Amino acid sequence: MSDLRVGAHVSVAGGVDNAVERELDVGGNCGQIFTTSPQVWQQPDIEDDEAEQFREGTVETLDGPWVIHSSYLVNLCTPKDDLREKSIDSMQAEVDAADRLGIEYVNVHLGAHTGAGVEQGLDNAASALDELDVPDGVTVLVESDAGSGTKLGGDFEHLAAVIDRADLDIDVCVDTAHAFAAGYDLSTADGVDDAVAEFDEVVGLDHLECIHLNDSKHECGTNKDEHAHIGEGLIGEEGMERIINHDDLADVPLVLETPNEDGKGFEWNIDRVRELRN
Repeated sequence: MSDLRVGAHVSVAGGVDNAVERELDVGGNCGQIFTTSPQVWQQPDIEDDEAEQFREGTVETLDGPWVIHSSYLVNLCTPKDDLREKSIDSMQAEVDAADRLGIEYVNVHLGAHTGAGVEQGLDNAASALDELDVPDGVTVLVESDAGSGTKLGGDFEHLAAVIDRADLDIDVCVDTAHAFAAGYDLSTADGVDDAVAEFDEVVGLDHLECIHLNDSKHECGTNKDEHAHIGEGLIGEEGMERIINHDDLADVPLVLETPNEDGKGFEWNIDRVRELRN
């Protein structure tokens, strides 16, 4: 139990340093934040004293790591020059903010190719990532996707392709609800074992640096992205328990993006993860 790193995506309202206390309040020892509203093009605005208090509070009270989740507007796969430049500028601001805050990871969805085709979209994503000047100690994570429409990242092969094509050293965050929606059946112990083995063969477990641990409100393969409480969705208790206890995943930090509904929030879900840990 002592080596279990589990936390949640918490708010930075009132200052990024407040995220540390909020993480502690829900029982987490690692976590994730947005530096700005994810729905608008906006640069992080972090005061020096906030950054210092965030770093000090993290070192003193949390095991880590922290992850910055990039804006939802970022689209690395886009064929549109203006959106590509905005996406690169946004990502550069995020990796610079991570450096200021002592945060190890910046997580990003690959985005959608919007008609350019899968291969061109993957090339676009890799070349966009190569435009970044990533500070030492910060790593970009590409996140697995539910795979709706022309969005890429639903197949493990997409993640592997971007890693192979980019000169930048990048790693991966797998979202369990997204992977399930994309067709990887994580609802049984055997299904989890098969998915982990496939990920290792296609991408490599050495690239897996974070798991977004979320149950799913929708069936496997539906490409529908809606998160459920741990063990109470269609992945269910057997699948969640196997993910949490899988030997190959034991050291990977778990970050929850579970809902706040039915009287259950992050604290309930983090407690549930700890209950399921053998």
